[in-house]
Amino acid sequence: MSFAVRWDTDLIRRYDLAGPRYTSYPTAPQFHAGIGPAEFRAALNASRDVARPLSLYVHVPFCSSLCYYCGCNKVVTTDHGKSASYLDHLEKEARTVAAELDRTSQSVEQLHLGGGTPTFLGHAELRRLMDILRRNFRLRDDDQGDYSIEIDPRACDAETMRLLRELGFNRVSLGVQDIDPAVQQAVNRVQPLAMTEAMVAAARANGFRSLNIDLIYGLPLQTEAGFARTVEAIIALRPDRLSLFNYAHLPERFKAQRLIRDTDLPAPAAKLAMLQDSIARLMQAGYRYIGMDHFALPEDSLAQAQEAGGLHRNFQGYTTHAHCDLVGLGVSAISQVGNLYAQNNANLKAWEELVEAQGLATIKGLRAGFDDRLRRAVIQRLICDFRLEFAPLEEDFDISFRSYFSNVLPALQRMDRDGLLQLTEDGIEIRPAGRLLVRSVCMLFDRHLAEQSHRRFSRVI
Repeated sequence: MSFAVRWDTDLIRRYDLAGPRYTSYPTAPQFHAGIGPAEFRAALNASRDVARPLSLYVHVPFCSSLCYYCGCNKVVTTDHGKSASYLDHLEKEARTVAAELDRTSQSVEQLHLGGGTPTFLGHAELRRLMDILRRNFRLRDDDQGDYSIEIDPRACDAETMRLLRELGFNRVSLGVQDIDPAVQQAVNRVQPLAMTEAMVAAARANGFRSLNIDLIYGLPLQTEAGFARTVEAIIALRPDRLSLFNYAHLPERFKAQRLIRDTDLPAPAAKLAMLQDSIARLMQAGYRYIGMDHFALPEDSLAQAQEAGGLHRNFQGYTTHAHCDLVGLGVSAISQVGNLYAQNNANLKAWEELVEAQGLATIKGLRAGFDDRLRRAVIQRLICDFRLEFAPLEEDFDISFRSYFSNVLPALQRMDRDGLLQLTEDGIEIRPAGRLLVRSVCMLFDRHLAEQSHRRFSRVI
């Protein structure tokens, strides 16, 4: 497949819409209270019956300080007594979930610790957490699984990196966002470049096989020249993967963002210029655009999976584990088991009370029906492969694409005329100029989007 990406300012002006990021379809705003512990248990039992392998996500919500831009579910505290209590409840939740599965036949192929700041946990707590997971689930010991953890370099050191590798982690993701001291001050995340460089060196010295770095454009006080320096500094570190996120300023949804002054934010034109320049620099440095803000070196497993048509997207982002059931543990965690989505309570105290009372904290979710599964398949292929072949879809779902999606065809034809995609009798191909805008194509197939008109989403770019 071609990996070209072309910047087209006119297309971006017309199709840079606000919409979901499609880590699932239907998306999380569609979750409802009709899904609870009983439905989640039944889905886990069905997964056990067919011995489906697992992808395990564990949410660690604690942070020692507040990053003003952050929209994640987090608890800002310096009280480590809270993390001790959290692990007590996490152990009970893990034991309850594992009782519905088969530890012998269902191995954990993928593990991800996210947050918050997972390394808020001390060394003894990290050991305890991994012991909990190993006692309740069949974690691989051959280092062939994808076991990753998010790292805040301000809350990590070389000794911690050695411990994480000893505990079985082989992938690490570093939050950086920007190296400019003025920008760091403006978002309350002071993190000298030397600190990041030290963690990159420690990851490589300890044999982590994959390194990701997160950047954000559109933060307060960012300039085109300053962000170019950030991108060049990160390219020099040569991470295997790199995420380049658009900062979505939604202070009405995220209280912490109210600490950012609107007047400090770069103008929309400056944000676009930052993105355009960053893409050019990354492509020149040999990175491929995977999609949805993600870049990877050609030898990385994500790039190889995309080339082979095996890339998948879920609540953990892009992944190579489409065949796994995703089980989420911890406050606000989301599971996708078969065709059931199930989400835990997002309030720490309420989550602990539910786990204490019943072992599970599922409070909402959704069961994907035929139409949901069909549209999910369309969106998955477009967002992962930048193309959709009609024949396999029609065979799998016993439909005629043009008949089933007749209401979408006029918009697809318009996008074809505009040069965003190519629509043929056999399928859809996202053109290089449309790849940055693939979310806008996916939105055509989102049957629920009109019901979410009251929500504010981030823009595509």
